[in-house]
Amino acid sequence: MKNSFLPLYVTNFFGTLNDNFLKTLASFTVIGWLSDERVKSVAMGVTAGALVLPYILCSPLADRLTAVFPKRRIVRFAKWAELPIMAVAIAGFALHSPWLVIGAVLLMGLQSSLYSPAKYALVRDIGGEARISTGMGGMEGVSFLGVLMGTVAGAIVADMAGTMARYACLGGFAALGLVASYTVHAKEEINHALHAINPIRYIARAYRMAGRYDGLNAVIFTLSVFWWGAAMLQMGLLVYGKAEAGLNLDAKGTGALLCAAAVGIVAGQIVAGFVDKKRFLLGATLLTGWIAAALLGVLYFVPLSPMWFGIVLGLLAFDLGFFKLPLDAEIQKVVKGPKLNTMLAYFNQVSFLFMLAASGCYALVSWAFGPKAFLLLLAVVFLVAPFLFVFCYRSVLLCVGRWVFARRYRVEVEDKTGLTGLTGLRAGGDPRLACRSLGEGATPENLVNLVNPVKKTSLLVLPNHPAMVDPMLVGVAFWKTPLKPLSDESFFHTGIVAPHVLKTLGAVAVPDLRKHATAKGATVARGLGDIVKSTLEDGGNVIFYPSGHIQTEAEHEEIGTRQLAYNICGDLPEGVRVICVRTRGLWGSIWSRMGRKTSPSFVPTFVKSVFLWFFWAPFVPRRRVTMHIEDLTDRVKEWSRLTRLEFNRKLEEWYNEGGVV
Repeated sequence: MKNSFLPLYVTNFFGTLNDNFLKTLASFTVIGWLSDERVKSVAMGVTAGALVLPYILCSPLADRLTAVFPKRRIVRFAKWAELPIMAVAIAGFALHSPWLVIGAVLLMGLQSSLYSPAKYALVRDIGGEARISTGMGGMEGVSFLGVLMGTVAGAIVADMAGTMARYACLGGFAALGLVASYTVHAKEEINHALHAINPIRYIARAYRMAGRYDGLNAVIFTLSVFWWGAAMLQMGLLVYGKAEAGLNLDAKGTGALLCAAAVGIVAGQIVAGFVDKKRFLLGATLLTGWIAAALLGVLYFVPLSPMWFGIVLGLLAFDLGFFKLPLDAEIQKVVKGPKLNTMLAYFNQVSFLFMLAASGCYALVSWAFGPKAFLLLLAVVFLVAPFLFVFCYRSVLLCVGRWVFARRYRVEVEDKTGLTGLTGLRAGGDPRLACRSLGEGATPENLVNLVNPVKKTSLLVLPNHPAMVDPMLVGVAFWKTPLKPLSDESFFHTGIVAPHVLKTLGAVAVPDLRKHATAKGATVARGLGDIVKSTLEDGGNVIFYPSGHIQTEAEHEEIGTRQLAYNICGDLPEGVRVICVRTRGLWGSIWSRMGRKTSPSFVPTFVKSVFLWFFWAPFVPRRRVTMHIEDLTDRVKEWSRLTRLEFNRKLEEWYNEGGVV
């Protein structure tokens, strides 16, 4: 089965199945052996923590192992180690020794934590870059299926099965996982990176490493919120399903609820894996998170029979599969080479810290507000967490922005100079999706280079500036191309939303040259020029506005004596393409200077625009905006040989060509 994920799926399934089967069987059995209620509670907490704690402490060591041994060898060694661990567990059950059984759970957690980064890193080794979403969808689907089936099987076997059946399950699951591990085939990437194995130093260093990838920490922490919620949901269903104040089900009925969740999450992640290959599913995180919050609200507020509770739970699980899969896939897409092992180990640490915290959260909430309160807490978390994630991840923020602006603006993108033949825009994205979001007039042909760049060529994007809203419209047009914008320094200190958005976009603060004396202004401009050139030379893409201010007359751009564009284009780094954007149709918008002596104040205008978006925009035609995009590299190089004023005049003529739309 070369290049097939199936052997890895099977290996992963039996591993997670046996982990949770042993934990659940140990919990129920150990409780039965003990008589003191306080000791029972302690034993339950210790058993749950024994499986989680090794992930927190040993993930750095797991990363180190991937630098020393091939990943398939690590997986096989771990599966061999599972057999003697099961022997320890069986001995503990036979001797009625609670601490020997809990020791076996601890060893199982250690074994699982040490090979977890290796097995997930094998996804890209087996399927390559193009099949990451499919591979992660299957891996996470079978993982969740193993977790829930192990929990259900452990509960049923603890109540109904005999001693030999327990032992057979423990040994059989381990043996099947070992056999499956020998069928895994992959062309592995070599990892020679060695990192500290101290868990505190490791997580601090990995956090800084993840910070070098735009938004990666946001992805990891949002995924960890999912696992926090999954742990809460699992604990809550076991209690709420059996509680007289809840659904009042027996063990079989509670198991059926967990099965509904298992089927839903597996189906959701498998379907999401195929959708994510064709659509930017990460951009739907806000939608899928809020759907989850709504369904959790239904489970909390609406009195439901057990059957309908299970149906809504299945829909919730399916939606959470769509929520989780693109986040998992994004880690594999963003992090290349051996660093992926480090990021996966770091993710294990963070997610299991969240899961450990879930135990305390659940105990506190259920004690204070009853067995059903966990559903309301989960609803609030899934309402807030996706919103915070959107404002921390550039491409997702812009993707959501496409949908927001498409409700108010009908943007027609015009490409009359053959951008489809231009090299210099980054790969990725779906042009058809972009066209639908921007509105009528945009086509896959004239947008393909906005979302399909080549890595080595940098872009210098120079738009005109008709209103305060056009940077957002240009940004969403280039949503798959990371553009580093220059922005007025005042916006970095205005309100809460604007500074955070600018930080997410990687914006550079630009002092208002009108506030400085001529000499100081020239010094500031030269400093900005150095920043722009350095970014372009490093392969980054930069966007700034040559005029530095919004238009004061209808569709008339005035650059005046500004020098930044002239200085940059006169000393353009090799390979940089200059893309000019002419936007028309925004004069008269509340974001423009029409009828004003100064630019509109950002915060009041933003509040007004939000109000109009909800209560006015649905009932009026969308504002027609045209966006003409052209490669002017050769022309600006020629213009840069002229004087600064002549250069600015040439740019003004291009921006003002055609008059008012």
